[in-house]
Amino acid sequence: MQKVNYQKKLEAILGEIADKEKPPRLLLHSCCAPCSSYVLEYLSGYFSITIFYYNPNITDDGEYQTRVQEQKRLIESLPARHKISFLEGCYEPEKFFAMAKGLEKDPEGGKRCFACYRMRMEEAAALAAENGFDYFTTTLTLSPLKNAEKINEIGRELEALYPVRHLPSDFKKKGGYQRSLELSRKYQLYRQNYCGCVFSQRRD
Repeated sequence: MQKVNYQKKLEAILGEIADKEKPPRLLLHSCCAPCSSYVLEYLSGYFSITIFYYNPNITDDGEYQTRVQEQKRLIESLPARHKISFLEGCYEPEKFFAMAKGLEKDPEGGKRCFACYRMRMEEAAALAAENGFDYFTTTLTLSPLKNAEKINEIGRELEALYPVRHLPSDFKKKGGYQRSLELSRKYQLYRQNYCGCVFSQRRD
């Protein structure tokens, strides 16, 4: 099966909306400030963006609060053509643990991670549909460690369940990940060394 080029699919949509007088509304699920940095720089010229910070996989409260504050600080610091808003979801690590039950020993990048992607993306899709957004997507595809094919597959499935369009992406393409490193240095962003859950901290 031929691999889908999600960057080209994204560029086609951006071409369609580039000249719109009123920018479409995008609910952007963010996993962290560093990953959102490039995505916001890239998309804020096309969309009116609301960052949706929903990450119950971050199972340490102090770590969670640090990442939330970094996300807010970045939004305040980053120049953007259209205003960027911030919306924090419920912090509910118990929901993550319930989802991960039976998958605790799965390797990183396996079924537990896929279920975690879906849990966060579905919360974003439901909220976007409820509040009349034009699109939803996630910053997760920026990371070289995340499966962009699976993330976009989940996005398509959710698009069929909720009345809101999924914005396809593979944000690591076109130097996106490298640019996020540059922006992290520029804004002195806190860069965590694990995704957030206790299982990703495990060293076997």
